[in-house]
Amino acid sequence: MPTLADLVRSHTDLSPEDVAWLQLLQADWQIIADLSFADLVLWLPDRAGAGFWAAGQMRPTTGPTAYVDDVVGTFVPAGRRPLLDAAYAEGRLVREGDPEWRDEVPVRVETIPVRRAGRVIAVVARNTNLLGVRTPSRLELSYLQTAADLTQMIAHGRFPAPGQRSDHADSPRVGDGFLRVDALGRVAYASPNALSVYRRLGLSGDLAGLSLADLTRELVPPRRRPDEETLSAVLGGRAHRDTEIGTDTVSLIVRSIPLRPQGNRIGALVLVRDVTDLRRRDRELVTKDATIREIHHRVKNNLQTVAALLRLQARRIDSEAAKMALEEAVRRVGSIAIVHETLSQAGEENVDFDEIADRLSSMVIEVSAVAGRVRVLRDGEFGALPSESATALAMVLTEVLQNAVEHGYEVDRDAEPAVPEDLSRLGEADGDGGTIRLTVRRGDGRLRITVDDDGRGLPEDFDLDGSTNLGLSIVRTLVESELGGRLELGAVPGGSGTRAAVDVPLV
Repeated sequence: MPTLADLVRSHTDLSPEDVAWLQLLQADWQIIADLSFADLVLWLPDRAGAGFWAAGQMRPTTGPTAYVDDVVGTFVPAGRRPLLDAAYAEGRLVREGDPEWRDEVPVRVETIPVRRAGRVIAVVARNTNLLGVRTPSRLELSYLQTAADLTQMIAHGRFPAPGQRSDHADSPRVGDGFLRVDALGRVAYASPNALSVYRRLGLSGDLAGLSLADLTRELVPPRRRPDEETLSAVLGGRAHRDTEIGTDTVSLIVRSIPLRPQGNRIGALVLVRDVTDLRRRDRELVTKDATIREIHHRVKNNLQTVAALLRLQARRIDSEAAKMALEEAVRRVGSIAIVHETLSQAGEENVDFDEIADRLSSMVIEVSAVAGRVRVLRDGEFGALPSESATALAMVLTEVLQNAVEHGYEVDRDAEPAVPEDLSRLGEADGDGGTIRLTVRRGDGRLRITVDDDGRGLPEDFDLDGSTNLGLSIVRTLVESELGGRLELGAVPGGSGTRAAVDVPLV
């Protein structure tokens, strides 16, 4: 289905400012559809004057639809719908004519010119399914009168209101609670839902005839109210905006749309929504997120304590093989600690893996005997990864980089490796020694990583499947079992050294 921007670009001469106006209208036209009990269709004039293109459609939640199928993207030639032609050419609301019959359903059609900066830029067709029409109640009459005022404002270029869009998720809708206030801010009509909302605040009687702003001041403590200017502007119906009010147990969003069908403000439409449950869930999520971050922080601290204990143990062992095994364990624990440290600082369970990769690269070089003689250069970005994948990938990257350092370059085993006390600290190898190139590519739902070193390369008789190296065994298990990917190890194409290639799906 084409978007508004697609249709504007392909078939009209509307300016970016016109499009922005139409987008503001669409942000609010669910309100008009619900108040009208009717479907709305936005028609754009063809640049050649050949007819109109349907660029938007909104069905009511308060009554039956007049359109079974979607019409967005369809074209109506000039002359086919005289009401559209008249509204666009004459710049007035057009209601003449007999009902149309669609699928054995009588539909009353009205057309509303959309005016901006003194000219008509589009037409909104209001389509009412007459099978759903019954003797109107006071609520329905209030809805229809308010819809009529808003359509007059559209035709005269007074609606929508410039500024912030109001189609965010918790914005109140007509069915949440509808109030009509007069020019003095007194309640002329309140729907049963609106009355229920205010009774949750503590109202004991009716709303009719009361000043909505004064009543709210009585029911809502000052610390739970917005500033006085905002309160008066919204609840008095003088400003097109919303605000949040409440008590210690109830939270409400109140939204005001001033009504100016002939230019002067005659009152306002005020919508209210009880968001108490939403705000409670928001608080629970904030508490949950804080708890998760604290858990990651404590896990990181515990892992660094384990690493420190292993490091102390390594210093007290005379066996070179045992000492190297413990140092490898320190490195592996440290790589996991870095992931948890990043998660403890993140606001969600996705982590920026580029920072982790750079810190792991620095850590591997710093704790090796080639520190200062080998550097790691990264090309490409990992981007954000889920924490479940990040932990396994951190271990894989650490082992692959360590293998490149340990087996690719001559190491003086008698030299004391520079083991940092804090495994998460950053560092950058420099010097004119070897270079390890870490290349990252994302695409087609996969993450492809290659680690190329310019060291001495693999032994001639090397066989990945037959290798008993613990680090490679860890890498293969994590890549194939945990990450569902593939691992390849071989010579760098067209050069010396070794290439490790990891290909895993992006979840």
